[in-house]
Amino acid sequence: MSPTVLRVGHLRFYFFSREEPRAHVHVEGPSGEAKVWLDPAVELAEDHGLGARDLRAALRAIREHEREIRAAWNEHFGG
Repeated sequence: MSPTVLRVGHLRFYFFSREEPRAHVHVEGPSGEAKVWLDPAVELAEDHGLGARDLRAALRAIREHEREIRAAWNEHFGG
């Protein structure tokens, strides 16, 4: 299960239900995807073809919606 926690334009932000415990969010766009750490700070973990423009937009959106994403993480993973 990978619940969507946010959509911004054509970007989808989601969690994988069975993955490592360090808080992070995945981002999917038309050309690829990326993984972004939430802890200890918002930073790129992996980029698999998302593209520079979409990556900048994704990081901006994560910073703008960080509270909601963290709340969704805690609700989903019981943190």
